[in-house]
Amino acid sequence: MNIWTKKSIELATQRNYLDLLYRVYPMSVNLRRELPNSTLINIRTAFDSRDGNALLKILLKQEVFPIKDSYVAYLKRDSSSIDRNPSTVQRLVGMLYEMGFDDIIDRTTVPKETNRQIGPLFKNWIKTGSLGVPVFTNATDFINAPENAVFDGSDAAMETFARNQLGYAHPKGLDFIAKFNGKYVIAEAKFLSDFGGHQNAQFNDAISTMQSNLAITDKEVIKIAILDGVLYIKGNNKMHKAVTTEFSDGEVIVSAVLLRDYLFSL
Repeated sequence: MNIWTKKSIELATQRNYLDLLYRVYPMSVNLRRELPNSTLINIRTAFDSRDGNALLKILLKQEVFPIKDSYVAYLKRDSSSIDRNPSTVQRLVGMLYEMGFDDIIDRTTVPKETNRQIGPLFKNWIKTGSLGVPVFTNATDFINAPENAVFDGSDAAMETFARNQLGYAHPKGLDFIAKFNGKYVIAEAKFLSDFGGHQNAQFNDAISTMQSNLAITDKEVIKIAILDGVLYIKGNNKMHKAVTTEFSDGEVIVSAVLLRDYLFSL
């Protein structure tokens, strides 16, 4: 186990880890989704006039459909199927009428889940300059910079740079590219909020990036995994077992809270 993984576990279990992590991943209050007033009027009109097809078509265009049903995704992707499947439409519309107008609106404007907010937060934190070095959005400026620096371009720009300059060929995108003391550092960054399912997949994605092979280039490239969350909780969970037993001293798994210290240690 790498020393920075040990430090991350110690941080999480002995200090105010969550308070520090909130600077990287600030969770905002989950505000309700909004519907334009014209959409609300159209929903009300279709509902009151019992125009089931119109009601269904309006609701299928919204970000969230008020009923969890396995057939909804199909109807969203092929609106013409509404006219060809009257029994399915009647079943769904009947459920909508039974819910009532207020409940339909309430479920259609349900707040976004917290984990949907997490995606851009790490890169937002990078943009603030919290690592104490210049942040470049242009690849040429980044590579020509004589000092330590971070490249924070678009997802496509970062992937192109990594493939063309750093020998990166893994199919996953990168969240982090930096250079410190002449060494380039690349990583995916994940906040693993719980155990199981999707979170295990996120963990595996970051690890596969860290362990991916690089083509030979004229640059020294270090692949790491920037991971935070429940993986540092001591116990029999799969992720903690993995980080404490399955990786060599040269495989760096580090909390974003310690990222600055790690980079300046290179």
